[in-house]
Amino acid sequence: MSFTKTIDRRATDSMKWDKYKNQDILPMWVADMDFPAPPSVIAALQARIAHGVLGYTNPPASLFDAVQSYAEAHYNWQIDADWIVWLPGLVQGLNLACRAVGESGDAVVTATPIYPPFLRAPGLSDRELIAVPLMEREDGVWIWDFAALEAAITPRTRLLLLCHPHNPVGRVWNRAELDQLLSIARQHNLIVCSDEIHCDLLLDEGLVHTPFATLDPDFSARTITLLAPSKTWNIPGLGCAFAVIPDPALRARFRREMAGLVPSVNALGYIGAEAAYRDDGQWHQSLIEVLRTNRQLLADAFAGSPLRITFPQATYLAWIDACSIDPVNPLPAFESLGVGLSDGRDFGFPGWLRINFGCPSDTVREAIARLSSLLQCK
Repeated sequence: MSFTKTIDRRATDSMKWDKYKNQDILPMWVADMDFPAPPSVIAALQARIAHGVLGYTNPPASLFDAVQSYAEAHYNWQIDADWIVWLPGLVQGLNLACRAVGESGDAVVTATPIYPPFLRAPGLSDRELIAVPLMEREDGVWIWDFAALEAAITPRTRLLLLCHPHNPVGRVWNRAELDQLLSIARQHNLIVCSDEIHCDLLLDEGLVHTPFATLDPDFSARTITLLAPSKTWNIPGLGCAFAVIPDPALRARFRREMAGLVPSVNALGYIGAEAAYRDDGQWHQSLIEVLRTNRQLLADAFAGSPLRITFPQATYLAWIDACSIDPVNPLPAFESLGVGLSDGRDFGFPGWLRINFGCPSDTVREAIARLSSLLQCK
């Protein structure tokens, strides 16, 4: 397997690449890697296609087993099959959580900067959005402002939307931080919906993912955990995600909100997901190694420049402070040099940008070269 080959995606109707179609701009925005999926996943999809009949498909019992076995082996988390609700995407899970918790007019709290659907989902569900900014320490590490979080919670706040690991700042919340969030959630009687889609993309040595739902068995009934193989094994186009909801009543309401609106996962989505969770791990280890290399390339390139970049503990995304270029919208300056990033305004942080380094290292080097004038200016 190779993570060095540059694969031309321009003729594949790629959302990522079509954004700058017919322009000399490297697309490094949406969280979609430029690597082929693991060979085991490709082989499983090819075998299913060879059958020839692609009808409506139920989630295979073997897929439940694959997810349960993976969660136990990697997170020491015992999941009952009944807790799993299959979804065509994680974004649907965020919106469903907002609809399944509380009533019209209630509030949902989250921390910014944040993956944009976190900011849109409450309003689409007729809930109030409460956004509490994270704090950046002098060493560039982002942390919770727990005092501000508690002060922002109102009597009508019912749900905390958590991103763990965090997109876009790349933090893996440590046990003390998670325990503090748990304490606040318990004190204010909140449900916690935890997006853990990046939990298998831990870049720092020695890190282990702790699902929020495993912190306290008594609190697990007040959790919704959203997961998918799409980011780790680069199969977002297959559209397979799932929610883990231990409480039967909460799960039933979540399912009621789905009825007639949320489509089932397609046949190939199920097949790809199972193959990913059963993969032998060699592809994944190679991926982590190239992501670590790319992270270091960016860190070295931005060191000493007027632009500051996070050194993410997890994900293949880095967060850039470009306020010195434009405190509201620095994106055009990057696009003019041939690099397309995600606009920080969508994450609730004007003046910032997100870069996706899930690509061959030569692409990262090319992006750095294109941005040299911005990185060198004083």
